[in-house]
Amino acid sequence: MPYRFAALPQYATERILAERLTCWETHVERGTELVGFEQDADGVLASLTLPSGAQERIRTGFLLGCDGAHSVVRKVLGLCFESGSFPEEYMLGDVEVDWELPSGYAVRAMHQSDGRTDDLLVCIPLPGPNRYRMSMLVPPELALPQQPREEDVAHGLEAGPAPGLPHIQAVLDRLSPQPTRASALRWSSVFRISHRLVDRYGAGRVFVAGDAAHIHPPTGAQGMNTGIQDAYNLAWKLALAVRSAASEQLLASYHAERHPVGEEVVQRTVRHAGSGVQADPDDPATLIRREAQLLVGYRGSPIVATDGQPRQGPAPGDRAPDCGGLRHDLTTFPSRLFDLLRGQDHTLLLYADDEAQLAPYDAVVASARRAAQGRLSAWVVAAPRLRTDGLTLPVVHDGQDMFRQMYGARGGEGFLIRPDGYLGLRDAPLRVPELLAHLALTFRG
Repeated sequence: MPYRFAALPQYATERILAERLTCWETHVERGTELVGFEQDADGVLASLTLPSGAQERIRTGFLLGCDGAHSVVRKVLGLCFESGSFPEEYMLGDVEVDWELPSGYAVRAMHQSDGRTDDLLVCIPLPGPNRYRMSMLVPPELALPQQPREEDVAHGLEAGPAPGLPHIQAVLDRLSPQPTRASALRWSSVFRISHRLVDRYGAGRVFVAGDAAHIHPPTGAQGMNTGIQDAYNLAWKLALAVRSAASEQLLASYHAERHPVGEEVVQRTVRHAGSGVQADPDDPATLIRREAQLLVGYRGSPIVATDGQPRQGPAPGDRAPDCGGLRHDLTTFPSRLFDLLRGQDHTLLLYADDEAQLAPYDAVVASARRAAQGRLSAWVVAAPRLRTDGLTLPVVHDGQDMFRQMYGARGGEGFLIRPDGYLGLRDAPLRVPELLAHLALTFRG
């Protein structure tokens, strides 16, 4: 992987995504509220209230509810959203501290009495010198009365008195790993935490994602990361559906692939909230990769090939790993595999370590592109010194033998990678009937 672990605050992530949307002349219309919808076999009729108070109705092919823990979309669909809540209230604050701890590391400290955590400090580094987002238990003077809420979902920021520097300083005085002084309070609030998961990620032409589908403790920023991956998983499938190119079962695979992920994240963050990351005994590298959601996979998905053969490298359903050292004939610098996967289509990688393996590749790719209705790109990944003269397909040479080692690639093997970066099929040697049968799980015939 070419990038290190990055901890970005949510407001920065939202800004980056909003700026990216403008590349497609799309803008987030904040203040516009969905108040209801109706769906039929051909589309969805959504009722909106605009910031001005005016009413508007929009007819659309599909509706994705990313509307939070109190989701209107989830309620109208009648999805089950059961589980529980933490009795504790927490407070958040973005502050600067003057301690001399190494930068870039999170801090977690707690005090327990009779097996119960009665004092807590979690500090997550933010951009800026010694700036952290700190989470602590709420002191009695800031506690809010327990009031029943709609759906009994007590989750997120609460209206009421906000913590001040004295509240944060009192916790630091008790639990900070070294004496320090908090200052420059930028923002603070009180919040509650619930842990819930929908029984279905959608019905008909309407779907839910993010907090509308799952809520849990904010450990490791898993909520935002999981929600973005929900939307990414569904987006490429919806893109095919709106072009009338999707198979009948493609949209149903959204629930099949993402519901188990949501279930695992909810269970893990609840464990970590109670006992810390030490509740999972894995090595630190595995813990970091799991927190970064690099270990999410879709083995067993209805649109992923079954693979009973023990082999080196990723299996169908695994995230396709990156590798470097790939050489183009017209460039003097190596490329990374992820550079070949940046498009919005499926990518077929054809590995070759013998010239005889190249002969059928043009015909294989032509058949695959027809089956994918043109939504497929292809590359030949050739062994370092293999001659590829006369081949019309684009070629990269595995100059440092990294692709073969990372993927356990064998001569004549094919790897089909989905638009979301997951391996859908690997076959050695690649057989056209198996490839076309696999594509039929995603694309309409």
